[in-house]
Amino acid sequence: MKIPNLTERLKVIAILCGLFVAVHFANLLSGGYLNSFGIEPREINSIYTIFAAPWLHGDFTHLGNNMLAIVVFSFLCLLQGRRYFLVASFLIITITGILVWLFARDALHIGASGWIFGLWSLIIALGWIERSFRNIVVALGVVFFYGGMVFGVLPTAGFVSFESHLFGAIAGIITAIFLERNRKLVTKTTVGQPSLEFGKSRRPWRLSLRGRKRR
Repeated sequence: MKIPNLTERLKVIAILCGLFVAVHFANLLSGGYLNSFGIEPREINSIYTIFAAPWLHGDFTHLGNNMLAIVVFSFLCLLQGRRYFLVASFLIITITGILVWLFARDALHIGASGWIFGLWSLIIALGWIERSFRNIVVALGVVFFYGGMVFGVLPTAGFVSFESHLFGAIAGIITAIFLERNRKLVTKTTVGQPSLEFGKSRRPWRLSLRGRKRR
């Protein structure tokens, strides 16, 4: 897989940030009407909003904090390639949204925090699952600088959707494992040329797990 260069990664991130800002201003102009597209757990008519909720934010502080985190973790995830990032983000948003819809408190859940925690846990999980030098270094860096995010999965303030944080972190690990086992989903094959698997490890994850069972 071809890894996007710095310019290509920044373009993807700029598009994401542009969408976040555009949606927020549209929400402001509508008097906050778009917040009605947040996730309402166990409401049948709300199930489709699992794809809308990550783009909605309560205020500029909420938006700014989430955008900063999205920039950092999207940049690191894009080291795996654009296709990997897009597929991983889709899976994280979907899994997180479904779990929030099924198990979260009766409240309106909005914001990209589930997506953020999903990318966070995915990047850390890749350091263990795909033991390439790059993935290990990036994972250790995330643990060192952002390890405190683990406390975000615990109940804190009543207005904070810790469920999105918790289920996002779970979704990131599930996504990392799933994409390791289904590399064709994130590997672009060119006719007449061999495909290159992303982050190929000298010790495949399945084998390392079996080795651990023997100990």
